[in-house]
Amino acid sequence: MEKDLRAMHDWSKYEVKYEVVPGIFTHDDPDVPPETIPAVPARFGLIESSAQGWSNLMAEAVMAKVIIMWLKPTTGRKLGTREYWSRLNGDGNITWGPDAELTDLGVLQAQEINARWKEELPRSIPVPTKLFSSPLQRAARTLELSFQGIPTTKPLIMENLREVLGEHTCDKRSTRSYLEAAFPTFEIEASLTEDDELWRADERETEHHLNERVKRALDQILVTCLQDTYLAIFAHGGVIRAVFHAMDHRPLAVKTGGVVPILLKGILCNV
Repeated sequence: MEKDLRAMHDWSKYEVKYEVVPGIFTHDDPDVPPETIPAVPARFGLIESSAQGWSNLMAEAVMAKVIIMWLKPTTGRKLGTREYWSRLNGDGNITWGPDAELTDLGVLQAQEINARWKEELPRSIPVPTKLFSSPLQRAARTLELSFQGIPTTKPLIMENLREVLGEHTCDKRSTRSYLEAAFPTFEIEASLTEDDELWRADERETEHHLNERVKRALDQILVTCLQDTYLAIFAHGGVIRAVFHAMDHRPLAVKTGGVVPILLKGILCNV
């Protein structure tokens, strides 16, 4: 027995399953090679090019969610001999850990996204009514810049949207106090601890654990946004890979600073 996500209230008896609605965005089209899709495609990848494209999408989304994911913000981490440098905080010239800041290139990428949004606003692109961010500051800063000058609701920082845990110092998060001071217009979920209690210097998170962690975050977002159709998630390459896994989406290596929109149906199935 299956019920639409909006129809249910007692979540404890159900498992959330996800279904991507095809034919809306180029990222979901199996005939479009992923390597040909730009980081920020025209119209964010909306296939319909008519002036009514976004209005028609709104009609399609009556019983679904449009999730737009921003990911892989650029950091200053050294690329050469990656496994060696990723465990250090820097090389004496550049500091990338803990909690790497957004680089100048990352700022430019976020500003490009902001410009693309402002281009699409006269064409009736729906602005997300709920925004979610990783607690790593490069993701939160990307969100801030991407919606600069565009009225939105307060973003929520969620612990489970952070990048793969462990070993890489750029993925060790700042304290809660720091995040509160650095991002005063954001909300931070109550469960996020003062210090990073999840990151381990000698242990990298497994793919299985990452998939489970991100699935919990995705479930939480869908469950708490029943009245919202348009959602935005600012996260990282590992997180988006896990989101694709939860959705049974085709593998997609999204470019740094990329944007991935998906029309998604959430279904609750009896356990």
